[in-house]
Amino acid sequence: MAKARVAVLISGTGTNMAALLYAAKADDCPYEIVLVASNNPDAAGLKLAEAEGIATFAHSHKGLSREAHDDIMHEALVAAKTDYVALAGYMRILSPEFVGQWEGRMLNIHPSLLPKYKGLHTHERAIEAGDSHGGCSVHLVTAELDDGPILGQTPVAILPGDTSDSLAARVLIAEHQLYSRVLSDYVARETSPDFLVQQVRERAMALPEADEVVSHGMPCFGIIKGKKFAYVSLDHHGDGKTALLVKISGPDEQAQLIEIDSERYYRPAYFGDGWIAMRLDLGLNDWDEIDRWLARSWHAVAPKKLAALAEFIA
Repeated sequence: MAKARVAVLISGTGTNMAALLYAAKADDCPYEIVLVASNNPDAAGLKLAEAEGIATFAHSHKGLSREAHDDIMHEALVAAKTDYVALAGYMRILSPEFVGQWEGRMLNIHPSLLPKYKGLHTHERAIEAGDSHGGCSVHLVTAELDDGPILGQTPVAILPGDTSDSLAARVLIAEHQLYSRVLSDYVARETSPDFLVQQVRERAMALPEADEVVSHGMPCFGIIKGKKFAYVSLDHHGDGKTALLVKISGPDEQAQLIEIDSERYYRPAYFGDGWIAMRLDLGLNDWDEIDRWLARSWHAVAPKKLAALAEFIA
């Protein structure tokens, strides 16, 4: 299975970038670092990345609007064929447009136990508040600063006499361990059969009068007391694939889809020309598109009254 392609954005020494990079050297790591980019051409982390054979890119933000600089960074990420972006000490507030372009695919590490202490001076604020623990959090990036769903946290005890510097040094150790683990788990979920089945299940069962059964060892979705409109194939006959099977118009469409993308689409064994299999385990699925495939397949087998209801809902 191909590894997820991760670009790391830094502004300084890049110690968290280094932790991600060295974790990626393990054979079983599900991601690889394909680019280290910075708004600071003098960032020390760029030299480390270069020494490790990682492509780098730098462009100063000085004299540019936030949106103009974000566009330049976005173009560099796209050119590197980036799947996911990891912010690692990237000291820039990102424009909503940039965040939107990487929605669900950009992570950040923050030196506090979010939602506490967003922004700067996190260790000093935790000590002044009398907290028993500081720590770090990895979260998905949203337009709001240091917001977004939290993917993982590590508490770090605050010791008597701690200063912001002494606490920061211990939190940094925790950051280096937490970030690579959370990033690995997050990118791997896109190829996890359990995750993929659950994503299909939520979408299929949201359709009118849908039900789920197991057929030939596969999760199968149909209309109650009616025909089936979707299956999830899980390593069927040892083929090593996780795929969604949906109804299509016939052999011409089946052949066309396979010709367009033979890696993702294939003819499912035992199902005939009226079905197509699309692999889900290649990662980075377009779930909006899969929604449409499921709705179309449902519509193909639904009684007229239910089909009319679906049109109303749409």
